[in-house]
Amino acid sequence: MGAKIDRNKTRKTFSKISSFVDVPDLLSIQTKAYQQFLQEWIPYEARSPIGLEGVFKDVFPIEDSHKNYILEYKNYYLGQPKYNSDECVDRGVTFSAPLRVRLALHITDENNKNEYAQSIEQDVYFGNIPYMTEKGTFIINGAERVIVSQLQRSPGVFFDESTHPNGTKLFQARIIPARGSWVDFTTDINDCLFVIIDRRRKFPVTMLLRALGYSTNTDIFDAFGVTKYLNPKKDNLDSYIGATVTEDIVDLATGEIFLEGGAELTSDNIESIKDSSFESFGIVDGNKNFRSMLLLNTIEKDPTRSTEEALAVVYQLIRSSEPPNLETAQKFIERIFFSPKKYDLGQVGRYRLNQQFNLDVPVEETVLTMDDI
Repeated sequence: MGAKIDRNKTRKTFSKISSFVDVPDLLSIQTKAYQQFLQEWIPYEARSPIGLEGVFKDVFPIEDSHKNYILEYKNYYLGQPKYNSDECVDRGVTFSAPLRVRLALHITDENNKNEYAQSIEQDVYFGNIPYMTEKGTFIINGAERVIVSQLQRSPGVFFDESTHPNGTKLFQARIIPARGSWVDFTTDINDCLFVIIDRRRKFPVTMLLRALGYSTNTDIFDAFGVTKYLNPKKDNLDSYIGATVTEDIVDLATGEIFLEGGAELTSDNIESIKDSSFESFGIVDGNKNFRSMLLLNTIEKDPTRSTEEALAVVYQLIRSSEPPNLETAQKFIERIFFSPKKYDLGQVGRYRLNQQFNLDVPVEETVLTMDDI
């Protein structure tokens, strides 16, 4: 049997100097935090989307793949504990209250999935939730316990640097959400950039970018701002020998390809370009720009050349099976990063990403954006 504390003891002080500071309620941090978590005495419609209310709103509504049935969350309430705290100690049981949730099951119309043919609403018993005592403790199986705050890795982006045994510096970035897939970006000894989703197989980061809509090499270079456009008549092309052409250089009049995309500028082909009639073309210089060099090396390792190819390969690498169609693969990739139900950075994670990359995304936007990636 647990010891009982007499809360009505009189406390006297014999000090000559009175205290100018009132003793704070040190238990208020725990009790107020748990009250905020439960929001038990707040009307349903006035509850904030935090704590238990936030969990239900994040999970619901739940629908099947064909949208024939939709399970919608309405509200929840707590019943009265079966025993008070002292009785729970005496009986060796947990001090808890029954949690009931009001849910609505909607059956959609076969002809119009946006309309409901039938709705059933009722309270569902979810189980018992531990109740906090006035002392900020919990009683579990008759034993009084306190919750000890533990450190956990905060959501956000983290960077790391290491050195390979051959002396090459390796860089790594990891995006950790509050809920969802971990995304790692890492370089290798050949200065290629790879991505790893949920610690599975790694693949070139350009493949992921193609799957997200940056289909061509030019799209990828432009997204990173490393493309430089040259005018054969105005710019000194000789100073760009060794740079890489981003796409095919084609004479619009004849259709002749002067230089294929991915080829390097040399003293020989520069003379042909100077004599041509086209106005400009794009290059990236891996010798002068680290980002350009990293992207060029990665593209060489990337077997895909379009969004469609990348979607199929990325889906197969993550799911270990071929996608039934490209639409399924695209929706799968979008759910990983851009679905609030599957991915949640949390406001802390969003704030940290904004600070790290100097972004101005609202903290309420807790999914990844294209700028983040």
